[in-house]
Amino acid sequence: QVQLVESGGGLVQAGESLRLSCTASGRTLSNYAMAWFRQAPDKEREFVAAISRSGGRTDYADSVKGRFTISRDNAKNTVYLQMNSLKPEDTALYTCARGLMLSTIRESYAYWGQGTQVTVSS
Repeated sequence: QVQLVESGGGLVQAGESLRLSCTASGRTLSNYAMAWFRQAPDKEREFVAAISRSGGRTDYADSVKGRFTISRDNAKNTVYLQMNSLKPEDTALYTCARGLMLSTIRESYAYWGQGTQVTVSS
């Protein structure tokens, strides 16, 4: 069973940074595209960032472009989301997901982690 475990969330003030990590157990990530989604209370899950199998291609939601960076270290079986210049509207549960190809659509990803909470205070 593929298991994705996120970490790195927490409570920060606006303008600060966090780095989220997503580590897979049971399988390697090298053959899969990975993505980060987020969901705020009473809102639908939305796309944040995605990265191709080799890391050569990335994509970002307009709301985070220029502030967030997705990367991966296949040797460590880990995907990262560097989050800079955080805003209160970034507050959400951040979840990583595994899919066959890079996509911005949540239905493209079959495996999901449980998420890590990011809270940004003003």
